[in-house]
Amino acid sequence: MLSVRRAALAGLARAGEGAPGPGLGPGLGLGRACSARLLLPPGSAAQPDPPGWREAVTAAVGALQAGGLVAVPTDTVYGVACLAQDSGAVRSIYSLKGRNGRKPLAICLGDVERLYRYCQVNVPDELLRDLLPGPVTLVLQRSEELNKDLNPFTSLVGVRIPNHPFIRELARACSGPLALTSANVSCQASTLTVSLSLIIDGGPIGDVQSPECRLGSTVVDLSVSGKFTIIRPGCALASTVEILRQKYGLVPESS
Repeated sequence: MLSVRRAALAGLARAGEGAPGPGLGPGLGLGRACSARLLLPPGSAAQPDPPGWREAVTAAVGALQAGGLVAVPTDTVYGVACLAQDSGAVRSIYSLKGRNGRKPLAICLGDVERLYRYCQVNVPDELLRDLLPGPVTLVLQRSEELNKDLNPFTSLVGVRIPNHPFIRELARACSGPLALTSANVSCQASTLTVSLSLIIDGGPIGDVQSPECRLGSTVVDLSVSGKFTIIRPGCALASTVEILRQKYGLVPESS
C-alpha cells in the first residue's frame, strides 16, 4: 500500500519546478512561444521594491487575470504560473507543457497565512513557518476551496512559498493561489499551441555551475499525521529532515 501511495505522489515531486537557466535562456525551452519579456531590475532579489519592480508585478498580474501564463523566477529554479482558480488557464498550462492532466500542479502562495484556506493542515503552524518561505514543497490534503479542475485525480496538493520577493509579491497581488509548474517542456507535443503571455526575467538563479542548482525544491508529504515522506530530495533535504525529526518528532512514513 505504501508503494502505491508513493507512486501516486511521485508526480507532485515534479510539480512547481523548472530549469534555472542563465537569464531564461535555453534552460527555459519555451521562449519562442512568448509574446513579451520583462527584465527585473539588477539586485531585485535582495531589494524589496527597486525602480521598475512595481511595474513588473502589475504587468504580471494583468497577464494572469487575462487568463495568461507567466514565466517567473523562484528561489530555486524558473517556473510557469497561472491563476489556479482559472480552469481555462490551468488547461492552457497543461497544453503548453504537453503534459497530461494526471500530473499535478503545485500551488504558490505569498504567505503562510493563506495556506490554511486551500489546504487541510495537520501540523503545527510553527513547523510551516520553519520551512516556509524556502526551497521546500509541502504536500497536504487540499481543501474544498481549491479549484476542482486543478489536479482532479488527487486529494493532495503541493504548496510552495518561494523565498524570492518577486513571486511572493506577485502571489500576494492575486486574489487566489498561483498554479506553478516547471519552465521546461514535459514532452514535445503541443508545446507551441499556447503562448506564454509574459516572461519575468530575473537573471540566473543560484550558482548555475553547481549541480545542486538544478535540484529544485525538496518535496515532502505531510498529509499523514505524525509522519513525513520525502517525495524528492531536492536542494534542502538535510535541513528539512532535521527540522521534521529533531524539532517536531515526525517519523518517516515507512517506519
